[in-house]
Amino acid sequence: MDSLRILLVEDEPDLRSLVCQALEVLGHRVTVAVDGRHALEVLEEAEFDVICSDVAMPNGISGIELAERARIRHPQARILLTSGFPRSELGALPEGAVFLPKPYRILQLLKAIAGSRSRVTQHGLG
Repeated sequence: MDSLRILLVEDEPDLRSLVCQALEVLGHRVTVAVDGRHALEVLEEAEFDVICSDVAMPNGISGIELAERARIRHPQARILLTSGFPRSELGALPEGAVFLPKPYRILQLLKAIAGSRSRVTQHGLG
């Protein structure tokens, strides 16, 4: 897998640190945000290949809302949403978003990133 620019949005510090370190070891360039508001600020400043966000976060902006807003400003970015809640409880996800249930293993995260990447490439956008 080529090096990707990944925005990791996770409010849980230990998980954020673990996932960030694992992705960096694999050669990806990772920027972290602690919640949806912080992520929106980061998205104003930089472009990303992948936006990986928790769904349930503090401070008023969920991962789903973040994904919807990111899709408008960054249509090329692949979006991966994670949650400890069952998929059936989350309602509609933004078009093209990939869902990964928590807890997940790093290998599952990498496969989800690769899966979202191939989906984009298959549609001639990648």
